[in-house]
Amino acid sequence: MIIIKVYGYARCSAQDQNLDRQIIAITENGVAPENIYMDKISGKNFERPAYQKLLRKLKSGDLLYVLSIDRLGRSYEDLQVQWKMLTKEKGVDIVVIDMALLDTRAKKDLLGTFVADLTLGILSFIAENERTTIRKRQAEGIAAARARGVRFGRPIKMPSPNFGELVKLWERGKLSFSEILQRTGFKQATFYNRLREYRQGKKK
Repeated sequence: MIIIKVYGYARCSAQDQNLDRQIIAITENGVAPENIYMDKISGKNFERPAYQKLLRKLKSGDLLYVLSIDRLGRSYEDLQVQWKMLTKEKGVDIVVIDMALLDTRAKKDLLGTFVADLTLGILSFIAENERTTIRKRQAEGIAAARARGVRFGRPIKMPSPNFGELVKLWERGKLSFSEILQRTGFKQATFYNRLREYRQGKKK
């Protein structure tokens, strides 16, 4: 006797996003919490720890719930391949909760398959197009911010007003290298960068 198991998959892109809405929707469809697999990672591909673990669990006849198609993935081509692998090769049924047409349990005839495949294609395109648009806007925003002089990354640690005096003491052998690093508060690489800038400034 084949035992059909019911699973859920939830995903969000960033650590500060919340999976609660997806988990609530999936559990409301009868999925046990221990059978819900969750990733906090980009949907650009399917190399995700929890998803790969879920794939190893899924067997023919099992049922998988996701809230929306973009939670499964955002790559148009990869989504098509993954959907076919799950439904055709593994024999898993999929229910996309917020899109009734994407329920492989219903209408398994030719027309039903055609409608589901067409819907999947449209939604996959929308998901990837949205991801591309977001990345483009982020890149444009970063470029505009840089043009305004906004710096990204860690703030540059500047030397103290007595940096030149400390350098002279070090050059005269009155301070060891470890002592000047301690007095300036710099790490080795940062010290040499500030030292180079200091010497170039003296030459001007």
